[in-house]
Amino acid sequence: MPPAHPFDTSYLRDSNDDDKLKEECGIFGVIGVADASNFVALGLHALQHRGQEAGGIVSYDAVQGFQSARRFGYVRDNFTSKSVMETLPGPLAIGHVRYSTAGSKGQTAIRDVQPFFGEFAMGGAAIAHNGNITNANALRRELIERGSIFQSSSDSECIIHLMARSLQRNIPERMEDALRRVEGAFSVVAMTRTKLIGVRDPLGVRPLVLGRIGDGWALSSETCALDIIGAEFIREIEPGEMVVITEKGVDSQFPFRPQKPRFCIFEHVYFSRPDSILGGRSVYETREAIGRELAKENPVEADLVCPVPDSGTPAAIGYSLESGIPYAMGIIRNQYMGRTFIEPTEQIRNMGVRLKLNVNRALIQGKRVILVDDSVVRGTTSRKIKEMILDAGAKEVHFRIASPPTAWPCFYGVDTPQREKLLAATMSEEEMRAHLQVDSLKFISLDGLYRAVGEAKGRNPKQPQYCDACFSGEYPVVPSDQIEDGFEMKPAAE
Repeated sequence: MPPAHPFDTSYLRDSNDDDKLKEECGIFGVIGVADASNFVALGLHALQHRGQEAGGIVSYDAVQGFQSARRFGYVRDNFTSKSVMETLPGPLAIGHVRYSTAGSKGQTAIRDVQPFFGEFAMGGAAIAHNGNITNANALRRELIERGSIFQSSSDSECIIHLMARSLQRNIPERMEDALRRVEGAFSVVAMTRTKLIGVRDPLGVRPLVLGRIGDGWALSSETCALDIIGAEFIREIEPGEMVVITEKGVDSQFPFRPQKPRFCIFEHVYFSRPDSILGGRSVYETREAIGRELAKENPVEADLVCPVPDSGTPAAIGYSLESGIPYAMGIIRNQYMGRTFIEPTEQIRNMGVRLKLNVNRALIQGKRVILVDDSVVRGTTSRKIKEMILDAGAKEVHFRIASPPTAWPCFYGVDTPQREKLLAATMSEEEMRAHLQVDSLKFISLDGLYRAVGEAKGRNPKQPQYCDACFSGEYPVVPSDQIEDGFEMKPAAE
């Protein structure tokens, strides 16, 4: 079966990456520089790991007004040509990269690609959203009943319609008004003709940072995207904060009811790039600390510690340093496996993981191997990698996982399978070990993960510092849409 469109990568992701949790988008914005869209394209390129199915950029120029371009596929293939970038002039631009939501792989429509744009009485505005609105169904029904006409299936479009119906005087105030109606997680970059706006929800579930580039400013999902454009990292946007940036500078306000922050802990484990900074700390260093904690909790006699590349690498280094067992690149990733490599025939699909990963046979043969990975979701990739290691002559295979068992879906902007498809939702740790057919399988504890990210005493069950719902089943915002669709929350007494 051929791809749904020329940029459909589902046949590749199903063989490996589809067994990972994935951030559904990354956002970036720049104001006060010539040809801002070029900087946005570079920033989105650095955020490509947060969304690889489609991307879009909106810019504003005093002569040509608002201009936009939305494309399927990678940033490098769509926003590097002179012919495209010349259509996006001006000193102000925002952009977005995305994955589609669960259940819609290969069905992404161009109308769902952000940023979204709207014309208001006081002028146009564009918005790009990272996160997920958990009451979007109820909001959409209400808005449609009142006459709104939706152009996409995205929950993010609700924000534009709520802004249109607001009676506030200007666009930032209308955005405040709209976001007060929204439940769930949102980090937003938006733009008017003269303003760049950034907002984080009161829990601060998804990241957003502020940077300075010359006389201009940038907003980004991660600091690594500031690095690529030569911007200075200034600070993180605080949970519940709105910044409005103009040629006069940055105005900060806190328009929402204060709540205790619950930043997504999986950003530390997997989502963010290892060269980014979260909470004043290197993501790489945090992942190395996770590996050290994993080694303390779950030692095993072995000859080699090998990462499942690339996401397991820092934790594997930490495990090796703590355990004293040599670190080795037992699995090599093919960095040049592109979407246009070959027509995805059934035979190619069946090659699965081998298209992307290859075992370093000479290193593995006869060895007791510890494989370190960031997570186990469905378990399909873990099982295939185990088979590859054994086929290469390994004596034993031990999995060590740098996160607790993923037993609950995320509803705050992460593409997660339904709960019954999560291995840890239906199996005990020993049952998972038997299912994967490995000599041992151990996960870092939730307390251990908290210690690794800087909470010395582990997790306080009465007042957790992070959103860890995918591990604990304790959702900081009730997922009302999902409950309406039949999702059953974890019983309070469980």
